[in-house]
Amino acid sequence: MKLTIDRMSLLRPLGHVQSVVERRNTIPILANVVLRAEDGQLSLTATDMDMDIATEVGCAVATSGTATMSAHMLYDIARKLPDGAEVELTVADGHASISAGRSSFRLPTLPVEDFPAISSSDLPVNFTLTAADLRDLIDATRFAISTEETRYYLNGIYFHKAEDGNLCAVATDGHRLALTRQALPSGASQMPSVILPRKAVGELRKLLDDYDGEVSVGLSETRAEFGFGTVRLTSKLIDGTFPDYTRVIPAGNDRIMQVDAASFSAAVDRVSTISSEKSRSVKMGLKPGTLTLSASNTDASSATEELEVTYDGPEMDIGFNARYLLDIAGQVNNDIVEFALADQGSPSLVRAPGDDASLFVLMPMRV
Repeated sequence: MKLTIDRMSLLRPLGHVQSVVERRNTIPILANVVLRAEDGQLSLTATDMDMDIATEVGCAVATSGTATMSAHMLYDIARKLPDGAEVELTVADGHASISAGRSSFRLPTLPVEDFPAISSSDLPVNFTLTAADLRDLIDATRFAISTEETRYYLNGIYFHKAEDGNLCAVATDGHRLALTRQALPSGASQMPSVILPRKAVGELRKLLDDYDGEVSVGLSETRAEFGFGTVRLTSKLIDGTFPDYTRVIPAGNDRIMQVDAASFSAAVDRVSTISSEKSRSVKMGLKPGTLTLSASNTDASSATEELEVTYDGPEMDIGFNARYLLDIAGQVNNDIVEFALADQGSPSLVRAPGDDASLFVLMPMRV
């Protein structure tokens, strides 16, 4: 195999595929990217056995062929070469030679036959979403994905067709819940309910940073595939049942507080400087027209800050994890954030006023 390619043309697709590859691999071939050069195209494929990314880019192919080499090493080489460099890649006798200007590198290759076969089973449900819509679904929910491995069915975003006929994305870690809805795309009426794993969500979100067109989505009961022009990401789904999240969404919370989102976030951030690292708790003291945020620590340090709010209910105190408050306030797409509260021991509902598409549920803390 022999080809010539511009450094930037190589770096971009390599950046996509190498991020799937685990840094520590007990199976050597899984540390490698498959390069296939033919007909003026270079295709790149990498996998971690749960997820794979494939993409292609134009190049000058002198001799067509296929080879595998270290994904991270090749990416680091391309990244450190000077801008505008022409990269020549030649594979022969079990080694790859990479040269650009006065730099040359030699990497070992592994047989392509050792690379696991990428599953291409039929995906019965296919539809398209705009990149902006998919970004919104992920951004509104991903912060609430659980990292607790024992409850593996919470380690991803739950995408499903809701009872109201909308496309719904939900994530929860048991302390907070994030939900957002969009109109169901054409072709998605028969979509299965799926849980997309946390790592796939992260890789998908990275790809969306560079892309603004339509994203093609293919789903089966066990796999999901996302297509971005020349890039294709395929992932296994979490094999588990997502809990009935509708049971934890409070319906009768009648103490409504509205506060400026930016001022609230800044004040929570300031006051939480004092709160102990372990609990990160902040107390919200409410009385008509005023919210008092306070935090204290075992070393007798404390902080308070007052904010003007719209509230005319009874006085109450309620505690929350400061990090969770900041995460949710950052996802409310409005200048005003609204809290619907019941009492200091019950879950609270957070949303933008009048927003029926997205909502957040937050469990209180004892403070």
